[in-house]
Amino acid sequence: MMENRNGEIHVDETEASGGTKTGAMRWVLGIGTLLAIILLSIIWISGALSQGDVEEEMTATGIIQSQAEEGDDTDGIVSEDADEF
Repeated sequence: MMENRNGEIHVDETEASGGTKTGAMRWVLGIGTLLAIILLSIIWISGALSQGDVEEEMTATGIIQSQAEEGDDTDGIVSEDADEF
């Protein structure tokens, strides 16, 4: 309700906000955030589970494991052809 007191206009909280405060938007934001987290987790987990050998070797751990399996015991950045230069 709008009142005029000594030349000042006073408005109550409900009229100033233009609506009611039911808390429904908190539920919408909370549920939307939860659904986004679940959806992104499903995408990430399904991608990790379907990763093959080729993709696995592109990670740092996969590169180290593939080098260990091949018998390459060097851990430096010097290539095998360094003596030719």
